[in-house]
Amino acid sequence: MTTDAVLLFSYGTLRQPEVQLATFGRLLEGRETAVVGYRLEWLTITDPAVIATSGSDRHPLLVPAGPDSAETRVTGAVFRITPSELRAADEYEVDDYTRVLVPLDTGEEAWVYVFAGA
Repeated sequence: MTTDAVLLFSYGTLRQPEVQLATFGRLLEGRETAVVGYRLEWLTITDPAVIATSGSDRHPLLVPAGPDSAETRVTGAVFRITPSELRAADEYEVDDYTRVLVPLDTGEEAWVYVFAGA
Protein backbone atom coordinates (compact mmCIF):
# COMPACT_ATOMS: atom_id res chain seq x y z
CA MET A 1 0.00 0.00 0.00
CA THR A 2 1.36 3.42 -0.89
CA THR A 3 1.81 6.30 1.50
CA ASP A 4 -1.06 8.19 -0.14
CA ALA A 5 -3.53 5.76 1.44
CA VAL A 6 -6.78 7.07 2.86
CA LEU A 7 -9.05 5.72 5.59
CA LEU A 8 -12.51 4.41 4.71
CA PHE A 9 -14.99 3.51 7.45
CA SER A 10 -17.64 0.91 6.67
CA TYR A 11 -20.65 -0.03 8.73
CA GLY A 12 -22.39 -2.02 6.00
CA THR A 13 -21.92 -3.86 2.74
CA LEU A 14 -18.34 -2.69 2.07
CA ARG A 15 -17.38 -5.06 4.91
CA GLN A 16 -18.65 -8.07 2.92
CA PRO A 17 -15.90 -10.10 1.20
CA GLU A 18 -17.92 -10.46 -2.02
CA VAL A 19 -18.48 -6.69 -2.19
CA GLN A 20 -14.79 -5.99 -1.53
CA LEU A 21 -13.70 -8.40 -4.26
CA ALA A 22 -16.18 -6.92 -6.77
CA THR A 23 -15.36 -3.31 -5.84
CA PHE A 24 -11.62 -3.37 -5.07
CA GLY A 25 -10.45 -6.65 -6.61
CA ARG A 26 -9.06 -7.75 -3.25
CA LEU A 27 -10.05 -8.38 0.35
CA LEU A 28 -9.41 -5.44 2.68
CA GLU A 29 -7.78 -5.69 6.07
CA GLY A 30 -9.59 -3.56 8.61
CA ARG A 31 -9.83 -2.90 12.29
CA GLU A 32 -12.91 -2.42 14.42
CA THR A 33 -13.77 1.12 15.45
CA ALA A 34 -16.81 3.42 15.61
CA VAL A 35 -18.10 6.64 14.08
CA VAL A 36 -19.15 9.28 16.59
CA GLY A 37 -22.32 11.41 16.33
CA TYR A 38 -24.26 9.23 13.87
CA ARG A 39 -26.98 6.56 14.04
CA LEU A 40 -28.20 3.84 11.66
CA GLU A 41 -31.35 3.69 9.60
CA TRP A 42 -32.19 1.43 6.63
CA LEU A 43 -32.54 2.12 2.93
CA THR A 44 -34.15 0.00 0.21
CA ILE A 45 -31.78 -0.17 -2.77
CA THR A 46 -33.18 -0.37 -6.31
CA ASP A 47 -29.93 -0.57 -8.32
CA PRO A 48 -29.82 -4.16 -9.67
CA ALA A 49 -25.99 -4.24 -9.84
CA VAL A 50 -25.64 -3.21 -6.19
CA ILE A 51 -28.30 -5.73 -5.13
CA ALA A 52 -26.53 -8.48 -7.08
CA THR A 53 -23.15 -7.60 -5.54
CA SER A 54 -24.36 -7.23 -1.95
CA GLY A 55 -27.04 -9.91 -2.00
CA SER A 56 -29.66 -7.62 -0.49
CA ASP A 57 -31.88 -4.66 -1.32
CA ARG A 58 -31.76 -3.43 2.30
CA HIS A 59 -28.64 -1.49 3.19
CA PRO A 60 -27.76 0.40 6.37
CA LEU A 61 -27.72 4.17 6.16
CA LEU A 62 -25.66 6.46 8.40
CA VAL A 63 -27.48 9.65 9.44
CA PRO A 64 -26.44 12.43 11.85
CA ALA A 65 -27.73 11.72 15.34
CA GLY A 66 -28.58 15.37 15.98
CA PRO A 67 -27.79 17.75 18.84
CA ASP A 68 -26.09 16.34 21.93
CA SER A 69 -25.03 13.25 19.97
CA ALA A 70 -21.41 13.05 21.12
CA GLU A 71 -22.11 9.72 22.85
CA THR A 72 -23.94 8.20 19.86
CA ARG A 73 -21.75 5.68 18.01
CA VAL A 74 -22.04 3.31 15.08
CA THR A 75 -19.58 0.43 15.06
CA GLY A 76 -17.85 -0.83 11.95
CA ALA A 77 -14.41 -1.25 10.45
CA VAL A 78 -11.86 1.18 9.09
CA PHE A 79 -9.80 0.21 6.06
CA ARG A 80 -6.63 1.77 4.63
CA ILE A 81 -7.17 2.01 0.85
CA THR A 82 -5.73 3.87 -2.13
CA PRO A 83 -7.34 6.96 -3.69
CA SER A 84 -8.24 4.88 -6.76
CA GLU A 85 -9.96 2.34 -4.50
CA LEU A 86 -11.88 5.20 -2.89
CA ARG A 87 -13.11 6.21 -6.35
CA ALA A 88 -14.16 2.58 -6.93
CA ALA A 89 -16.19 2.74 -3.70
CA ASP A 90 -17.81 5.95 -4.98
CA GLU A 91 -18.88 4.03 -8.09
CA TYR A 92 -20.34 1.19 -6.01
CA GLU A 93 -22.45 3.41 -3.76
CA VAL A 94 -25.85 4.55 -5.07
CA ASP A 95 -26.96 8.20 -5.25
CA ASP A 96 -28.72 7.97 -1.86
CA TYR A 97 -25.26 8.06 -0.27
CA THR A 98 -22.63 10.79 -0.24
CA ARG A 99 -19.05 10.53 1.01
CA VAL A 100 -17.95 12.75 3.95
CA LEU A 101 -15.12 12.83 6.49
CA VAL A 102 -16.24 11.81 9.97
CA PRO A 103 -14.56 11.47 13.37
CA LEU A 104 -13.77 8.01 14.66
CA ASP A 105 -13.61 7.03 18.32
CA THR A 106 -9.83 6.62 17.83
CA GLY A 107 -9.41 10.35 17.16
CA GLU A 108 -8.76 9.71 13.45
CA GLU A 109 -10.92 10.92 10.59
CA ALA A 110 -12.14 8.59 7.86
CA TRP A 111 -14.26 8.81 4.74
CA VAL A 112 -17.70 7.24 5.10
CA TYR A 113 -20.90 7.11 3.08
CA VAL A 114 -23.86 8.83 4.75
CA PHE A 115 -27.41 9.64 3.71
CA ALA A 116 -27.21 12.19 0.87
CA GLY A 117 -30.40 13.90 2.04
CA ALA A 118 -29.06 14.76 5.51
